Amino acid sequence: MPTNAELLARRNRTIGPYSPLFYTEPLQFVSAKGVWLTEASGEQYLDGYNNVPHVGHANDRVVRALSEQAATLNIHTRYLNERIYDYSEQLLATFDPVPGRPALDRVFYGNSGSEANELALRIARQHTGTTGLIVSDYSYHGTTITLAQMTTGLKTREPLGDHVRTLRIPDLDRDARPEEEVLAETLAELDAAIVSLQEAGYGVSACLFDPLFSTEGMPRVPSGLVSGIADRVRAAGGLVIADEVQSGFGRTGTHMWGHAYAGLTPDLVTMGKPMGNGHPMSAVVTSEAILDEFGSQNEFFNTFAGNPVSAAVGEAVLQEMAAEQLMARARILGAEARVALDEFVQEHHFVRSAKGAGMFLGLDFAVDGVAAPQIAKQVVEGMKARHVLISRIGPTESVLKVRPPLAFGERELPTLLSALQETLAEVVV
Repeated sequence: MPTNAELLARRNRTIGPYSPLFYTEPLQFVSAKGVWLTEASGEQYLDGYNNVPHVGHANDRVVRALSEQAATLNIHTRYLNERIYDYSEQLLATFDPVPGRPALDRVFYGNSGSEANELALRIARQHTGTTGLIVSDYSYHGTTITLAQMTTGLKTREPLGDHVRTLRIPDLDRDARPEEEVLAETLAELDAAIVSLQEAGYGVSACLFDPLFSTEGMPRVPSGLVSGIADRVRAAGGLVIADEVQSGFGRTGTHMWGHAYAGLTPDLVTMGKPMGNGHPMSAVVTSEAILDEFGSQNEFFNTFAGNPVSAAVGEAVLQEMAAEQLMARARILGAEARVALDEFVQEHHFVRSAKGAGMFLGLDFAVDGVAAPQIAKQVVEGMKARHVLISRIGPTESVLKVRPPLAFGERELPTLLSALQETLAEVVV
């Protein structure tokens, strides 16, 4: 087995040293099953972070579906194939109708979240005839040049596009003012952004948000903010895009989709990673009218998108979620975990608040009201020392990110909470 130093040297000579690695001393994993990963040393680590293996690493149902379909047929969508339509019907059935809004009952397929968001923005531009975009001031939606020009949460060489305006997402856990005042101020900032785009000649094509504002640090937003954003964007002629790569597929425990949890009815929904449990696939779900408008004017085709193997994998993910009742599990375990996190807030003066819903949770650290990313880093490293994987997020990187596969169960939760309790007790402020 190569050493970490040997692998780092080879990594730098091939893919380069610039793609980030987790932890001061990186880990080298060689296998995984369920919610456990095995390191090169033979030691096991509990996965409290990765949402890509949504129904568990090396899930038997998913692996079987992939291998059986790959051994039978894999072809693109220029030919008819029943399996693709079977999966499409099952996926679209997870979107509940909303009175007064067009049904989300059509789907475009892709291979990554970046592709899905790029396509959604292309659709929005053609639908509206405008290019102006609104995103949060700390967000990430993909790697294409279009998305790089609207990335605010990672370092990119591309400057923010002239056609992009950003919106600060408030956090009531950090802002002691009355909720109504915070809401009014934020919506006024949005109104100003919309006017700015219109006056500059860009108009408003779309807004693009993760309904849980995951990268932003899972802020506790004022009631009515998400619907207020959607109403104003639509009034300005734009479309509303919900990025469900992190918040979808039952993550909240109460709703299949994060936009439903947040009280938002989008025009387009994008998704990726979890839908294939690690197999590269993504989608844009929208209405019949929007699909017809775009499809009739563009010969849109993606060679690998929507192939039978991907369809088999996606179908297996939905079947596993249903068979193991993973969304209900996320609701039950998430509520139990949140009780423990709230207790940590009371026990430790440097824990400002508990965050999240379902199995997307975190703690926000601050000292004397000032964000404390150094504490978050201590805790992430301390959890790693206890063989539990988590990360951190937010504009100040002071919020823990606990987002395990939904296969995470009642036997694993005590391990995670115990490790977190021990680690918090050792924090040096």
